Amino acid sequence: MLKKIPHTYVIIFYIIIFASILTWIVPGGRFEREKIIVNGSEKSVIVQGSFHNVPHKVQTWQIFSAMFKGFNEKSDIIIFIFMVGGAFMIITKTRAIDIGIFTFLKYNNKLKKKKIFRKIDIDNIIIAVTMIIYSLFGAVFGMSEETIPFIMILVPVAISMGYDSIVGVSLVFLAAGLGFAGAFLNPFTVGVAQGIAGITPLFSGIEYRLFAWLVINITGITYVILYARKIKANPKLSYVYKEDEYWRKRTDHNIEKIEKTALKSAWLVFGIISTAMIFFSFLYPYSELKIGNKLNISGYILPIITGFFIVLGFLSIRKSSHFFILLIITLSIIILIIGVMGFGWYVLEIATMFFAMGIAAGISKGFSPSKIANYFLLGVKDIAAAAIIVGFAGGIIEILNDGQIIDTILYSVSNSITGFGKVASITMMYIFQSMLNLLIPSGSGQAALTMPIMAPLSDLLGISRQAAVMAFQFGDGFTNMITPTSGVLIGVLGVAKIPFEKWFKFIFPFMMIIIIVALLLLIPTVTMDLPGF
Repeated sequence: MLKKIPHTYVIIFYIIIFASILTWIVPGGRFEREKIIVNGSEKSVIVQGSFHNVPHKVQTWQIFSAMFKGFNEKSDIIIFIFMVGGAFMIITKTRAIDIGIFTFLKYNNKLKKKKIFRKIDIDNIIIAVTMIIYSLFGAVFGMSEETIPFIMILVPVAISMGYDSIVGVSLVFLAAGLGFAGAFLNPFTVGVAQGIAGITPLFSGIEYRLFAWLVINITGITYVILYARKIKANPKLSYVYKEDEYWRKRTDHNIEKIEKTALKSAWLVFGIISTAMIFFSFLYPYSELKIGNKLNISGYILPIITGFFIVLGFLSIRKSSHFFILLIITLSIIILIIGVMGFGWYVLEIATMFFAMGIAAGISKGFSPSKIANYFLLGVKDIAAAAIIVGFAGGIIEILNDGQIIDTILYSVSNSITGFGKVASITMMYIFQSMLNLLIPSGSGQAALTMPIMAPLSDLLGISRQAAVMAFQFGDGFTNMITPTSGVLIGVLGVAKIPFEKWFKFIFPFMMIIIIVALLLLIPTVTMDLPGF
């Protein structure tokens, strides 16, 4: 009989112990670093040829303090998860999402009755379109932490459509990961890597990157659709059938009993939000959304959105407070995209916005302040495991950093790449970046560490620096979907109530497929004359 797979917390603790053992074996080493300006931002990069040995610091009892440091290092993500979880519990209690799902399914079932949609299977179209949208978000502005709030919406949708929570996570997290890996305008990966490598113009080589992005997405969407079809045919084949009982209980289809009325409190919220949006429309009438350095969308974006909100808000409240709450959620998502692309928002601003969204939804449903507070705390309690595990995962990196062995690993592996042919060299670069991503999950952080080494190394190997950048972005991107050191992955799985080992069973075969696809896509970068390469 097979032994039961350990709890996710136990798996991470084992990895922390393994990391501490490495500090006994691997010699200490360090690169000198310098500050440079890359695309308008200051980055700390390695000084080429500056590696030197330093005494390694053996980690023993620090395996326990590493968790504290992990919580401290990942505090922004942890607080973000708490605030978003609390806000969405308030929204869940309004039953607005239930009504939204019910309305969506009713419309979806009507489409299925039409002959053309029966032939092409409308559910496949929904999966493909949703994944393409989130993949584009990953490709153009590096959507990562921002996927966490959407998990709470799309997992219940997937469950209601007859799928499982893994499909729900794939619709947003896996899709954004595909876009992140195959990015063509992501300023945090491609932009930083090209800037450090001295490649001009910025985002050059976009033609082949667009082709690679398309191939990567076709591969990922096909994999998800095949899995989703299997689960719909037999739900008990799901890796998370038992875990999804949590979502099945929360997804209530008995919508007809919900009283759909417009409350006075909803009109009050409508007035406050409308006034605030009009104020900010005068304050920021003209917005510029940057999609890399290649495309800017400029115009009176906020005033236009304000106008639409006022009209749709008036119509939705007259129908029901629930539909007005759904409009608030939609507005929040649109503002999130504008904030990230136009104003450089990160977890602080996004968490603040979702917190305000939760309060607005609660008031719109007529909840008292105390009831809103209690629901918020219930959401924090419900999502606490997801937030805590992010801190635990952060402890892995802290052990390696404190042991002063990350730079040694970087130096040793980069030296081993020399002496191969072009195809073998680009393959080794890709494998190296993939392995290093287990230690440094940050895209821009990994670029700052590796590109000062990989760029001149590619010159010696007769490989274009553009190819080295592509090897970096593939290596940095795909393994984010499977590495337990990724705070975002661990946070997403925690929110979706998916144990890491169950996700691993689902994603591992896809990792094998996509690694081969990526290697095939890298070969033309060193064997063909591609634009920008």
